[in-house]
Amino acid sequence: MADWSKWLQKIDDYRWLIPRSYKSGMRTDGLVYASEKMIKDITRDESLEQVANVAFLPGIQGKSLAMPDIHWGYGFPIGGVAATSADDGVVSPGGVGFDINCGVRLLRTDLMIEDVRNRMDSLVEQLFRDVPAGVGSEGRIRVNEAELAQVMTKGARWMIEQGIGWKEDLDHTEQAGCIEGATPEHVSNRAVKRGIPQLGTLGSGNHFLEIQVVDEVYDDATAAVFGIHGTGQITVMIHTGSRGFGHQVCDDSLEVMQGAVKRYGIDLPDRQLACAPVKSPEGQAYLGAMAAAANYAWANRQAIAHWVREAFERVMGGGAHKLGMRQIYDVAHNIAKIEEHEVDGRKMTLCVHRKGATRSFGPGNPAVPAAYRKVGQPVLVPGDMGRYSFLLAGAEQSMKEAFGSCCHGAGRMLSRAAAMKRARWEEVVSDLHAKGIVVKAQSKGALPEEASYAYKDVSDVVDAVAGAGLARRIAKMRPLGVVKG
Repeated sequence: MADWSKWLQKIDDYRWLIPRSYKSGMRTDGLVYASEKMIKDITRDESLEQVANVAFLPGIQGKSLAMPDIHWGYGFPIGGVAATSADDGVVSPGGVGFDINCGVRLLRTDLMIEDVRNRMDSLVEQLFRDVPAGVGSEGRIRVNEAELAQVMTKGARWMIEQGIGWKEDLDHTEQAGCIEGATPEHVSNRAVKRGIPQLGTLGSGNHFLEIQVVDEVYDDATAAVFGIHGTGQITVMIHTGSRGFGHQVCDDSLEVMQGAVKRYGIDLPDRQLACAPVKSPEGQAYLGAMAAAANYAWANRQAIAHWVREAFERVMGGGAHKLGMRQIYDVAHNIAKIEEHEVDGRKMTLCVHRKGATRSFGPGNPAVPAAYRKVGQPVLVPGDMGRYSFLLAGAEQSMKEAFGSCCHGAGRMLSRAAAMKRARWEEVVSDLHAKGIVVKAQSKGALPEEASYAYKDVSDVVDAVAGAGLARRIAKMRPLGVVKG
């Protein structure tokens, strides 16, 4: 492992440079967003080495970036951002990850904590019954191959057409819940077979459904635009992705990319960075299949949001509209997107890889929903199940130096194996109950790997991105009830 004390250069309180001189073959510098407090932990794994390795990618523009929730991943670090030229650069599945379009959706309500305090057990139980969750779970939606192809091309809109969700949800979803150009013909039969039964299911691991209460509001005016009107208000956060479908798409693509690296003579320091030119047949096939998986994920979260509303209706009485269960936003954090950005004063079409990083477009950007355009895009940053999550807003500085990107969560401190050894599930449940948090999980034994001690404190992560100007703090929410896969 590198002696980072010799190589890592502090730029300011929230920025650290990995100079391209660190490793022969780096085409650009690495830039890490983190506080002094956080950087010590970051240097303990191989994630900074991965930031340097990403800088080898042909056609990379700007710097190889890492958000403060960075930790070791496949090829790219989780928390990594890299933009390559869409004309002569590459696309790398390792820069997206296996859970394509893992993302977060946030619903607001008109309910206050007093309304749900005595019904939390019932709400969590109802959510647990209504939303299939966990490894190998099967959804309530039955589709055939032709219908799944429609899901791949239409995304969340397919669910709306089936009466699952509200049409207005699309206005408050990144990309309106659909990337154009999906190519189902580039999705394998094995991926289709894995995807059919899992549509409408919550993933395992760090995926969750969470009933939250607004604990603090930092910007009253922007919060009101998003539908947050003060402390004590109830929100619901959904975190899941494309399930086994996206995992298989990534798996299949990596096999193809390994061959492409040899075919196009691409020199890489890590075979996990396997890639192909964006405009090559292999690159286009991956982007089309990735879009299909991303659309599947948006459809997946759309169905889950619908069942969340129904669960609240059953327990609280009255319709979801009456309860004010409007969607604030839905944003992806494992994706590669073709976007236009300014690089060194020149507008360029780029392939922006965000792996464990979320979009953070600032005020005035035409890609931000009209209702939010004056204040910037909502940025959703979940924490661990025992502490808190944040609602941020995109900032112009993020557009200038990070390709409109921000952090996506707390980021792991301990591996799953190490976390499992630290406590028994009974201790984790007891700790959550002591904090007034109701938890229900498909696998109690897996709870220790998701305990608070396994993660960085998300407030430290948010302090770093806010300090760097990548996003603005709007509100903080703490969990009341958690459903885990």
